[in-house]
Amino acid sequence: MKKLFLLALFAVCMMCAPQAQEREGWTALFNGRNLNGWTRLGGKAQYKVKDGAIVGVSTLGQPNTFLATKAEYGDFILELDFKVDEGVNSGVQIRSHSHKEYRNGVVYGYQCEIDPSGNMGSIYDEERRGWVCHQPQTHKAYRKGEWNKMRVEAVSNHIRVWINGEPTADMIDEADARGFIALQVHDIHGDKSKSGSTVSWRNIFIKTTDLEQELSAEITAIPQINHVANYLSKREEQAGWTLLWNGKDMSGWKSLDPKGDMSKGWTPTDGELIIKPKSGAGDIITVKKYHDFELSIDFKITKGANSGIKYFISENGSIGCEFQLLDDENHPDAKMGFNGNRRLGSLYDIIPAAGWKHADHYGWNTARIVVRGNKVEHWLNGVKILSYEKGGHMWQALVSHSKFAKVNNFAGGDGGHILLQDHFDKVHFRNLKIREL
Repeated sequence: MKKLFLLALFAVCMMCAPQAQEREGWTALFNGRNLNGWTRLGGKAQYKVKDGAIVGVSTLGQPNTFLATKAEYGDFILELDFKVDEGVNSGVQIRSHSHKEYRNGVVYGYQCEIDPSGNMGSIYDEERRGWVCHQPQTHKAYRKGEWNKMRVEAVSNHIRVWINGEPTADMIDEADARGFIALQVHDIHGDKSKSGSTVSWRNIFIKTTDLEQELSAEITAIPQINHVANYLSKREEQAGWTLLWNGKDMSGWKSLDPKGDMSKGWTPTDGELIIKPKSGAGDIITVKKYHDFELSIDFKITKGANSGIKYFISENGSIGCEFQLLDDENHPDAKMGFNGNRRLGSLYDIIPAAGWKHADHYGWNTARIVVRGNKVEHWLNGVKILSYEKGGHMWQALVSHSKFAKVNNFAGGDGGHILLQDHFDKVHFRNLKIREL
């Protein structure tokens, strides 16, 4: 009888203990009772189970610590609840890794940020590239001091994140196709006031099959970040974007000079369009003309290089306007002109721009040019660096003080070709995209 009583008591206790909820078609990554199926990586911060939640404890002297799933996941939908103490930074790793041969085993990969200070739900590439999808104002979806819900959809090269139903990240990237999921306790860098502060997770569920019927509709409320070279996402295609260069050959382009030979120097190489230095290949232009448009081009200059992206180009001699590409530190042109109007991002020799301070000097950058009628904007890496209106007295005054003062009908006409400049220096281009407005 005593044995039966103990068995009954054990059964009652198990029924009362926190259990993972059941959801049809989903798998519970946390059973609500212990850390079976998980392993600690990185530092030695504490993880414990309390009231049906995993609790991570900030610990002095410990680097970033991760509680990682023993299993790896590729395409999935992940849902979980989290709650974080004030001032604590954390995150949820997805498709992540830890290999001894990579920086002695650090955890690296995509992190869906848990940061109440302003980065909530953005995507950080831990121990690799840094921010890869950083949206402003995403912290507004966060509820301070309460349980919050995170949803992550990772299918093929498309990763999206929601916090409490509000979209916070929409990214196309191909760095990782699968990996483990991990819960981070962040290094508190000797801040004693944060010692013992916690971040908690519960109701951690993943779905890995029949995803199509569960995927959310296309996001439109926030920008999409596309890191895949020379590739248009479904969302970009729906918005009217087309590739200006196909990433393979020179289809859609021709030499500005009818007698020129662009093959002498313009070389498609591993998804990049590279102009060789001192090749004599000359400038190239699009076969098609464009009027109102939004143009986006990734570029990477070499030390001391000079080049440009020109628009409003005609084949009858019109010089057109130029988004200047320049090494401001090492090319003499940066000190010429007036008030910096020949520096990176400037409307060449007409309007200055402070592009250099927003640039990865010898890495990849994104130039964006927006033309609506006579109104034009220059953007660099998501920052608007100048705007102007073509025509009118102000425009004429600006041009009259430039090297184009004696050019008849400078940048006149209705639209024109897009031009990439050969200025005898090596420059790399990729992700040439255009959307007609």
